[in-house]
Amino acid sequence: MRHSRAFWLFVGPFTAGLAIFVYLPIGWSVLLSFFDARNTVTPSTFVGFANYADMLTDASFLRSLGTFSLFALFVVPLTFVLALALALLVNGIRSMQAFFRSVFFMPFACSYVVASLVWKLSIFNGVRFGLANTVLGWFGAEPIAWTVSTSPPWYWLVLVTLRLWLQLGFYMILFIAGLQRIPRVLYEAASIDGASSGWQTLRFITLPQLRTTSVAVLLLLLVAAYQAFDEFYNVLGAGPFGRPPLLYLYNIALGSGGQDFGHGSAGAVILTLLIAGVTLAHGKVFAR
Repeated sequence: MRHSRAFWLFVGPFTAGLAIFVYLPIGWSVLLSFFDARNTVTPSTFVGFANYADMLTDASFLRSLGTFSLFALFVVPLTFVLALALALLVNGIRSMQAFFRSVFFMPFACSYVVASLVWKLSIFNGVRFGLANTVLGWFGAEPIAWTVSTSPPWYWLVLVTLRLWLQLGFYMILFIAGLQRIPRVLYEAASIDGASSGWQTLRFITLPQLRTTSVAVLLLLLVAAYQAFDEFYNVLGAGPFGRPPLLYLYNIALGSGGQDFGHGSAGAVILTLLIAGVTLAHGKVFAR
C-alpha cells in the first residue's frame, strides 16, 4: 500500500497534466469536428461527417499535404544521410569528441522561431541584402528573392537548410549512441577475416547493427516533417504558397480564415490519422 501511494505521488501530477492538457483537448477536438463550430467551442449544430468531406475535397488542404510531401522528400533522406555521416566522423575521432558532439548538437537547443528569423533576416534577406546574396555578388551573380513565390521556388532552399541546421545534431547523437552499442569484437573479427575498414565494414557490420536506430530516426523525421509549422510561418508567413498542413489548419481555425473550429478540428483529425497510418506502415515495412 505504501509503495502504491509513493507511485501515485510521483506519477499522479504527470498523469493529471497529460489528461488535462493532451487527452482532453484531443477528445474535444474530435467532438468539434462533427459540429458546425464557427466562432464558438460549444456548438449545437451537428453536421456529422460533413466537415471531413469538405476537408477531403478542399484543394487548398490537399495542396498543403502535397507541400508536406515535397518538404519530407528533401528533409528526411538528407537529414538521415548527413546525420549518419557526421556520427561516423565524430565517433571515429580520438580526441575532443565531446566538444564536437556539443557543437553539432547546440543548434537543436535553439528556438525554431529565432532560427527562422535569423535565416530570413540575416542569411536570406530580401533581394539586395543578406549573406547569401552578398556571396552571390562576389561571383557576379544576380541577387535572388529567396522568400517570395518565384520560379524556381528558392524558398525551399531556405526552409530545407534551416531544418537541416536545427535538427542534424540531434539525430547525429542518436546515431552515435547506436554506434557505441556495437561490440568492438565484430570489427576485430571482420578485420581478421580480411574485410576492409571502409565500405565492407560499413555495409556488413555498421548498418545492420544500426537497424533499430535507423528505424527510430526515420520515424521521428517523418513525424517532425508532418509537424512543420514555425519555419514556414516565420519565413513565408501565412500566404498561399509553401503552406504545410498545420499552417493551413491554423489559418482556418485561428488566422485570417476565421474561427472555423469544426473544419479545423476535422483537418487535425485527418492529419493525426495520416500520421498514425504512416507510423504503422513504417513499422510493418521495417519489421520485415
